[in-house]
Amino acid sequence: MRPVLSDDPAFVLTGGRHPVVEAALLRQGGPGFVPNDCDLGSERRLWLLTGPNMAGKSTFLRQNALIAVMAQAGSFVPAETATIGIVDRLFSRVGAADDLARGRSTFMVEMVETAAILNQATPRSLVILDEIGRGTATFDGLSIAWATLEHLHDVNKCRALFATHFHELGALKERLAALAPHTMRVKEWQNEVVFLHEVAPGAADRSYGIHVAQLAGLPAAVVARAEQVLAALEKGEQSGAVTKLADDLPLFAAAPARPASGSAKAVESEVEKALASINPDELSPKQALEVLYELRRNLK
Repeated sequence: MRPVLSDDPAFVLTGGRHPVVEAALLRQGGPGFVPNDCDLGSERRLWLLTGPNMAGKSTFLRQNALIAVMAQAGSFVPAETATIGIVDRLFSRVGAADDLARGRSTFMVEMVETAAILNQATPRSLVILDEIGRGTATFDGLSIAWATLEHLHDVNKCRALFATHFHELGALKERLAALAPHTMRVKEWQNEVVFLHEVAPGAADRSYGIHVAQLAGLPAAVVARAEQVLAALEKGEQSGAVTKLADDLPLFAAAPARPASGSAKAVESEVEKALASINPDELSPKQALEVLYELRRNLK
């Protein structure tokens, strides 16, 4: 639809979608793209977006930045409704990369770009910031993210989407009137995490990083050990917990457990039996897709 451009510095849209990601999903025959609303009104112009890895935070930031650019160019935008105040500048700090030619580390590049935003953004600007402070020590990164958020609210007074894994920043809601905490919804089911890719009011209390590592294929022994370390760190003071973990680490603790000799072989599931009988080289793309859907039905 064609957006309504307003003199009021607002950014309000319903059913916003990312056209590039949506097109890619359709080509791959995957699930449809999940549209999300975004309301950066004067009383909630600064969104603090939390949620686990892989939940869609960066995509949400990029889609709204793209919609702003398309609207300023007079183009139709992928949304049900859109009222967008004139944007004098669009600032983006997303992704991570170093600058070898100038001798800058990834964190230095991040800080230089953040500095440019804080020094130039105006109340008419739109800012998207993704994971500020992640390239340094935890407390240093949290401190920088905290101060950056306060500066955007009190000094720049711009419209901004601020994605972070520092859940402690949610405490600023009590002091920053225009701060609106939002989170990416997830659902835990049978010890697994299902990413719903929906933005909702509130704050996340976990990052589910170990679940994502498991999905990526880290060895089971590494995942199990990571869960042990996380549990120990969450129980008490961090530095003391790290020291205790190092002292208590048994020799070869990370080695995968070997099955006892003569132990019975695990019973194969129906899905495993079906996979063993499939020869991928003999399947057409359409047949492979049908097999995939059939395997998924067997998991339920």
